[in-house]
Amino acid sequence: MKRTQFMLGRVMQGLLAILLIATVNFMLVRAAPGDPVSVLAGEAGASDPQFVAQLRAQFGLDQPITTQLATYVGKVVRLDLGFSYRQQQPVLKLIMDRLPATLLLTGTAFALSLLFGITLGALAARRAGSWVDSSITVVALIFYATPLYWLALMAVLVFTVQLDWLPGFGFSTVGSGATGLALAWDIAGHLVLPALTLALFYMAVYARMTRAAMLEVAQMDFVKTARAKGVKPGRILRAHVLRNALLPVVTLAGIQAGGMIGGAVLTETVFAWPGIGRLMFDALLQRDYNLLLGAFLVTAAMAVLFNLITDLVYTLVDPRIEL
Repeated sequence: MKRTQFMLGRVMQGLLAILLIATVNFMLVRAAPGDPVSVLAGEAGASDPQFVAQLRAQFGLDQPITTQLATYVGKVVRLDLGFSYRQQQPVLKLIMDRLPATLLLTGTAFALSLLFGITLGALAARRAGSWVDSSITVVALIFYATPLYWLALMAVLVFTVQLDWLPGFGFSTVGSGATGLALAWDIAGHLVLPALTLALFYMAVYARMTRAAMLEVAQMDFVKTARAKGVKPGRILRAHVLRNALLPVVTLAGIQAGGMIGGAVLTETVFAWPGIGRLMFDALLQRDYNLLLGAFLVTAAMAVLFNLITDLVYTLVDPRIEL
């Protein structure tokens, strides 16, 4: 009963947060210079005031901003994200077509960053003060401080252009006609570089946090008691130190999991990965308001969902925590 009430309360909070985010995004996008009408009129080579006014009326841009906002929020409540006049397709369809590619990329990068970050952090904490700890710390700081777009460009230059080991662009080989296992293998090959590039920054964060948390937990009384009882060091590390040190890592990972979807814009742009990030970038350049707002809304909803999942994972990581 308590778990159900907790879930319902968190879902309601999430829905209210999404509506607030939708409102703020709408106001920010409308405050930006330029609009779809000026872009379309410029491409058509038509600056006739009557033609521009007709386009504004067609897009609803001639109405007061409050009326436009009320109309937009009402459509969002009905899960209607509008129509992209640039792509001539419903916004929801465009986003759903791109969402699987983004989830594949960010999901793979998220799993890799957690796996390698926690492993390296635990190794650094276990060998604290040694050359292993120093090496892991230096590598983590380098990847944390290096701009993501530079890593992406260097990965393409080295592994695609120079060594020709991995494909650097796209989701799969164009015109290959591969199906089944061959297609999956082809997609996996295209996934390696963008997933590793996106994972390196987050891996550095998780490694540093895991190391710091484990060193702090290792000084607590219950760990000292376990050592005094003669418990094997490996079991102390896994069952007592690491498990309790994972709570701050889980907290940060839950926050960054949702943000990683929106933060994949640079990675998807450099590697020409056909996901939501690339879709948002193109929509921004084209002043495609409806598509841009729809992409923002979906990424916000994913962030809220991952935060809810994080709250539930807490009880699995540490049973002492109650809802």
